[in-house]
Amino acid sequence: MLGSGPFARACLWGYALLVLAFLVLPILVILPLSFSAGAFLHFPLPGLSLRWYARLLEHEPWRISLLNSLIAGTIATVLATVLGTLAAVGLARARFPGRSLVMALVLAPMIVPTVILATGAYFFYRPLGLTGNLLGLAVAHTVLGAPFVVVTVSATLGALDPALVRAAQSLGAPPWLAFRKVTLPIIAPGVVSGALFAFVTSFDEVVVALFLTGPAQRTLPRQMFDGIREEINPEILAAATILVVLAVALLVTAELLRRRSARLRGIAP
Repeated sequence: MLGSGPFARACLWGYALLVLAFLVLPILVILPLSFSAGAFLHFPLPGLSLRWYARLLEHEPWRISLLNSLIAGTIATVLATVLGTLAAVGLARARFPGRSLVMALVLAPMIVPTVILATGAYFFYRPLGLTGNLLGLAVAHTVLGAPFVVVTVSATLGALDPALVRAAQSLGAPPWLAFRKVTLPIIAPGVVSGALFAFVTSFDEVVVALFLTGPAQRTLPRQMFDGIREEINPEILAAATILVVLAVALLVTAELLRRRSARLRGIAP
């Protein structure tokens, strides 16, 4: 055992930095390569250029796949946010036998391997005609994203004083108005954070897309997956960089919302 002295803390910090470097360094390699002026992936870079980012918008397969990802992600985010918020509020207020089991079922998509969910979704959606279109993909991504909304909203509901809702109802506000005027503004940071996570989950997902979409409904991750199998070029790295920047931006936004929510509750972030 290293103990708890300065040497132990230094070792823990060093170990944490090594793990962080192991995870982040591959990303730091991708970023500069996406700006390469050459047609091949190699260091040193022959020059800097935005040509591969321009090709994402000019090359029709990439442009369509990006549009498909945005459409499916937007639909999935809206559905996951609404359903996840309602589920979190209902499970927080309701007291009934089997409540823990229901919560476990709601959160199961976060634990069950995605390939199992994709296989089940394919056989369930096929008789309904939901395979080979963006609607089926968006519904499947809703299932994957809703648990994130449930978790974040449930966390913010812990800071909600039930007396505020009862006070609003005692003043004549119906339940829906009390929710809109009292509950929703307080849990708004959790709702927005959950929506961001749901969008990232949908936008970055590839396994379900492989099962449920056809050539005309390729999403950006699926287009990248197919491109890797055929030929690796800086165009793929440009798309990967966009995904990384989007994920980082949304995570930073979620953290800022968490800090804002903590300040509103009078809790140090």
